[in-house]
Amino acid sequence: MIAKLRGIVDFIGEDSVIIDVNGVGYLVFASRRTLSMLPQKGGEAGLMIETHVREDHIHLYGFADNAEKQWFALLTTVQGVGAKVALALLSVLSPTDLLRALAAQDTTALCRAPGIGPKVATRIVGELKDKAAKLNLGPVAAPVATGAPTATTSSKKSAKQAKGDGSDAVGMEPVVDDGVVLADAVSALVNLGYGRSEAFGAVGKAAQQAGDDKTLDTLIRLGLKELSA
Repeated sequence: MIAKLRGIVDFIGEDSVIIDVNGVGYLVFASRRTLSMLPQKGGEAGLMIETHVREDHIHLYGFADNAEKQWFALLTTVQGVGAKVALALLSVLSPTDLLRALAAQDTTALCRAPGIGPKVATRIVGELKDKAAKLNLGPVAAPVATGAPTATTSSKKSAKQAKGDGSDAVGMEPVVDDGVVLADAVSALVNLGYGRSEAFGAVGKAAQQAGDDKTLDTLIRLGLKELSA
């Protein structure tokens, strides 16, 4: 069973990438989020892998981080959500966005993904809300590339050179995610005696109210306010 791949990027498609590992090309399906973090052709990259073995095929699904991989496994437990739909959802919502959507029971956000209608979105919220509250997602994604520029960073470099800043360095920008803060806020409310599910829902609503000010103190304060309403 393949759990991880590291090699040279040979080709990037709309929903997949070919990773060349010692002359063997592996076709890996991935979300647009993960694909956008890969280096250009010829660069080295590593992906976490989920292997699906069926009677008629073996498919590899790649992820930039453990959070996305866990969400993929969780989403595909829902009836009507296969691997393709799960990747579509992970393409439009980051792991933290999914966490917020489930906490706030925001089916509209889930319906942004192709293949997900109101009925499936409602099913996802109903089946996964409690399970998602127990996930230990950890920090989200360091870049998957190892020293090669991505298309995004190359564009930023060109923009900087066009402005005449004289910089030739291309830096990989990490994905910023506040999932750890949300999880800590849920844990804090649970320690105060609230149930995990109700704490999860309260923190999700608190995150919506907090906007850009998603500090731990703010989420706990707003979460307590929701629970006491």
